[in-house]
Amino acid sequence: MEKKQNFSRKREAILETLKATKTHPTAEWVYEQLKPSFPDLSLGTIYRNLGRFKKNGTIITVGVVNGQERYDADVSPHSHFVCTHCGAVLDINMEFLGPEDSAKVSRMLGAKVESHQIVFRGLCAACAAECKTNQGA
Repeated sequence: MEKKQNFSRKREAILETLKATKTHPTAEWVYEQLKPSFPDLSLGTIYRNLGRFKKNGTIITVGVVNGQERYDADVSPHSHFVCTHCGAVLDINMEFLGPEDSAKVSRMLGAKVESHQIVFRGLCAACAAECKTNQGA
């Protein structure tokens, strides 16, 4: 019984860690944040719980950035911007496609759209400024 409670505490801590950040972290980042509080925590536990949260809709994935999947606990409709240089992931709180667009795609393809995601890619402001500075030097 004690072990089950321990797993529940870890699961809750993983979710709370995701909810407390806007960095769209990797599994490894979550692991590093929680390891001091849970010395017996494994990276496998993090991945299993992230998979469970993703499957039940508690979190979403932003996709793979610089070879690592990034996660978001904000499941409200919003888009993302991913910097192709530094890997920063930023929220864009604008809805580019509405429910009527999902219905339109469903009709067009004869499919059932469950969700959609828009990701913009390019240079963030800091990287764009750095690029501009380096070009001028």
